[in-house]
Amino acid sequence: MAEADTTTSPSSGAATGIAGSADASGLAALIARAQGDAGGEGRGLPPVERWNPPFCGDIDMEIRADGTWFYLGTPIGRQPLVRLFSTVLRKDEDGRTYLVTPVEKVGIRVVDAPFLAVEMSVEGEGAGQVLTFRTNVGDVVTAGSEHTLRFETGGLDGELKPYLHVRGRLEALVSRAVMYDLVALGERLEVEGVEMFCLRSGGVVFPVMPAGELDRLSQ
Repeated sequence: MAEADTTTSPSSGAATGIAGSADASGLAALIARAQGDAGGEGRGLPPVERWNPPFCGDIDMEIRADGTWFYLGTPIGRQPLVRLFSTVLRKDEDGRTYLVTPVEKVGIRVVDAPFLAVEMSVEGEGAGQVLTFRTNVGDVVTAGSEHTLRFETGGLDGELKPYLHVRGRLEALVSRAVMYDLVALGERLEVEGVEMFCLRSGGVVFPVMPAGELDRLSQ
């Protein structure tokens, strides 16, 4: 796909401004028009990493920890709108997440991760095992060298939170139900001289935690 020319004047529709949209449908229409003007409509994921529009402030959009999207304090119930918004998400080096079009960049709030991995399929076993995930916004991602898994523990109960790299700097939190299925596939392997509880996918070993820590948490 050819890179969009961001030096041209925005169309009259896009010039209305993302931040000025009164509802989610109007916001979606602005984004769709901006993508269409850039030649990206109907061609898969837009090249948001190549766009460099001016920052136009923050908008009242939030992605909750359970994957629910809110705009102006109201849940966005229409999945096609959520999917459209998800395609123009970008997390920048400053650690913040933005909606990005060829003509505007606006900040949004993300409580945990922008996406939620809600389904997992397993093919093969052992070193040949492949784990493929589906997110709540329709992305299908296979864990491996390009899409890594990482793990955090936190909270009073040391809750395990797996994250899957989706694209750019964006990740999906693996949902609790899928996490239990994921952990059931783990095995103990020696990594750099330390016995680790690990998962495999796509020829890559992903350490979860030291085996001794897992034993302590299991008591």
